Amino acid sequence: MTDLKRRVGVFAALADPTRLRIVDLLTLGDLSSSEIELLLKLRSNLVAHHLRVLEKAEIVTRTRSEFDKRRSYIGLRPEIFDTLTPGSVDVPERVVFVCTANSARSQLAEAIWRDSNPIPAASAGVRPGAVINPGAVAAATRHGLRIDEGRSPQHVSEVLAEHDLVITVCDSAHEQMTGRDDLHWSIPDPAPIGTPEAFDRAIALITQRIRALSVRLKT
Repeated sequence: MTDLKRRVGVFAALADPTRLRIVDLLTLGDLSSSEIELLLKLRSNLVAHHLRVLEKAEIVTRTRSEFDKRRSYIGLRPEIFDTLTPGSVDVPERVVFVCTANSARSQLAEAIWRDSNPIPAASAGVRPGAVINPGAVAAATRHGLRIDEGRSPQHVSEVLAEHDLVITVCDSAHEQMTGRDDLHWSIPDPAPIGTPEAFDRAIALITQRIRALSVRLKT
């Protein structure tokens, strides 16, 4: 069975509210069928049905009681929650964040990544602006990040290398790169609004995306 088929089977089995309630109980400890009946106030035949489905999906196991050999306990397979997550992502040599002007979102993404991950990072733009947006610099400072405001925005052609993981952080850059990016994060542009709150919101959204990607990287 492939990992994908395994995940499909698990999600299908857990789509039923009663089976999900059973699994919730089993996250705390092993239970006999009769204990599940009492806790969920279900008939024995219904509990038996749901347990068969969970066993077939390889979510639970049964072990015979060492004391009362007629009794068995239901427990979760220890690896079950690991199988629910998507697969790992190969660790790139470098991550390059791209937006339109390389003046706000990509600069913030580079700063956040450098602060939280040892993998090298850079940023670029498809139509670089003249300077880095002061609002982005101020937002980075508020969040304990550093953007070198003396550095000029750069064009993607000046930055990209063969084995970079390219992430566009604005829709315009994604659509102009026409498939040359590896991932796209649709982050609203804080520059037109220009308020500290808008830049803080961009930082929060980018931070969420970076955390989600970081946990998927192969260790």
